[in-house]
Amino acid sequence: MIDQVRLEQESISAFILAGKAIFTIRNPKTDKSFTYKIRAAKNGSVHFVSVLTGCNNESDYSYIGFIKDGTFIHGRDKSTIGNDAPSVKAFNWFMVNRNNLGPVECYRSTHCARCGRRLTVASSVLAWLGPECAKMVA
Repeated sequence: MIDQVRLEQESISAFILAGKAIFTIRNPKTDKSFTYKIRAAKNGSVHFVSVLTGCNNESDYSYIGFIKDGTFIHGRDKSTIGNDAPSVKAFNWFMVNRNNLGPVECYRSTHCARCGRRLTVASSVLAWLGPECAKMVA
């Protein structure tokens, strides 16, 4: 995984709900993977979920639903991707099992999970937050 770092099990929930998270889940048994982007609403009560659907890792994401109160809800009215699509099924499974993924791996991008800026300092990459965002989250 280029430009990505494996997330430890105990930090997955905090990472994906930080505000601007980009991450990949991969099943090593099938070698299938999906990359997701999760953005918090301005008030932080809802998080919008998109899946990478093209080759541009910065912009080719399609909305699939939202997270409210820790539960994923498919955006059937606004999503062009059906509830039965493998990427939606995988994300739903991920949300239900995020505290016990078994062999499934979760990799985060090396961008700040709160503001989305690229991280360039090793300590920030490991913490998944830039220094200013770390102050705001702490």
